[in-house]
Amino acid sequence: MPECLNCGAFVTEKYVRVFAPDGYADVRVCPACEDKVRDGGTVRDARSKRL
Repeated sequence: MPECLNCGAFVTEKYVRVFAPDGYADVRVCPACEDKVRDGGTVRDARSKRL
């Protein structure tokens, strides 16, 4: 099962297909991550708490 490399949360294969870089089986950050966000093609620290 695919998972987030940052927090370990489960993500769907469809989510991985859309948001993971080519060749990756897992994503670097997911919607459950409170401390990281996707920013274009990179991942960065969140600037504020997400609700």
